[in-house]
Order: sequence, then C-alpha cells, then structure tokens
Amino acid sequence: MSGAGSVLDLSLGQLGLALLLVGVVIAISAYQGLGIGRDLVVGSLRAVVQLYLVGLILAVVFQAAQWYWVLLMLAVMTAVAAQAATSRLARPMPGARAIAALALTVSTAVTLAYVIGVIVQARPWYEPQYIIPIAGMILGSAMTSAALAGDRLQGDLRVRADEVEARLALGFSGREAVQPMARTALRAAMIPTVNGMMTVGLVQLPGMMTGQILAGSSPLLAIKYQLVVVFMQAAATALASLLFVRLAVGRYLTPAHQLRRYLL
Repeated sequence: MSGAGSVLDLSLGQLGLALLLVGVVIAISAYQGLGIGRDLVVGSLRAVVQLYLVGLILAVVFQAAQWYWVLLMLAVMTAVAAQAATSRLARPMPGARAIAALALTVSTAVTLAYVIGVIVQARPWYEPQYIIPIAGMILGSAMTSAALAGDRLQGDLRVRADEVEARLALGFSGREAVQPMARTALRAAMIPTVNGMMTVGLVQLPGMMTGQILAGSSPLLAIKYQLVVVFMQAAATALASLLFVRLAVGRYLTPAHQLRRYLL
C-alpha cells in the first residue's frame, strides 16, 4: 500500500515488464536491419549492473555520511566523466584527459560550492543526500559540453587549418588566429543547454522535478529545485566548455605560434 508522500515500490517482476520495452526496440532493430540489437542487449545489462552497483555504493556512503567518502565518490565520478568527455575526440590529443579533468573539476567545484553553500545551504556541507545527486547533475552537463566543445574545436581546426595559418602569417597571435573556431566550439557546446532552458516544462518534465513529484513533494517545491538545476547546469556547461577549449587550444599551438597540424 502507498500513502500520501510515499513512493510506490517496484517488484523485480515489474522491472522485468519494463525490460520488455527494450525488447520492442530490439524487435524494431531486427525488422529494419539496424544491426544494433546486440548493443541494446549489452547496454541493458550494463545499465542494470551499473545502477545496482552504484545504488549499493551510495547506500554505504549515505549511511557513513563522512566527508572523505563523499569526496572520494566525487573524485571517481569526475575521473569517469573526464574519460567519457575525451573519448569523443576523432583523434587523440596529448593531455586531453588531464585537460578534461581540470575543466570538469573546476567547473563542478565552483558551481557545486555555490549551490550547496549559498542556495541550498545544506548542513553539513557534505550531506550525501544533497551533494552527490547535485554533483552528478552538474558533472553530467559539464561532461557533455566539454565533449561537444572539444569535438567541434578539433573538427573546425582540421577543416580550417589553412585559414588559421593564413591568419598567423598576417601577424595574428596563435590564440587570435584560432579565436573564431574557439568561439564556434563554445557556441556549439552551449546550444543544447540553451535549447533545454527554452523548452523546460513545456516539452518534458525534467528528472529532478519528476523525481520529487513521484516522491510526493509539492509540485511548486519541485519547480523551485528544478529551476536551481537549470541555472546551475547552464553555469557548469559554460565554465567547463570555456576551460576545456582554452586549455585545448594551447595543445594545438606551438610556443612559436604555429599550428600543430599532425594533431588534427
């Protein structure tokens, strides 16, 4: 039974029924010859295993409620996000993972400190119930924006390498020569966030808001938290993509302001 303010529990049988939805996708893939059936099966199994493992780890961290366990959890999350952000690059870039880790760490730390310390005002600051889910949302947005920015920057530099070298020949510094590509990369990284802000609540109910409503919170309270999420994700994506692009540009230029074409 379920009362007001409680969440309906789901049995393993109900989760099995949810898995049938993936079966529909696999059937469509097979019928249309998409060749993604195996990936769907593997992805579904990985999702189950990964989420249950994370759930068990979070249960331990929540119960311990110690700052060092929380920081260790955040460090692991950041390392995974840095790896994911750089895996999208068409060609390897020296120090890409370190650049991504630094960009994600700074953007997440700044945004998270402001949200937890100034807006939410959780006490203690390392309260796992707040800091881990919020950090996860910030990291997810920052990771996506850094990946988009890096991929777009590398692609534009490859296509417009002659333009960059022409600008260098005209006396522009290295950073001035690549500034148009850097600006385009930052814009590309920010577009999904801006579009999401334009349609939030109209096209979809976001995860934070949906989760709180399902948990029995007032829709108005859920909206307040969702607005915080929207604004913090905008800040995190801007900071992460800016830092990643600025640091990455230095890898594509020599100290003598020459373009390293072999990295493109």
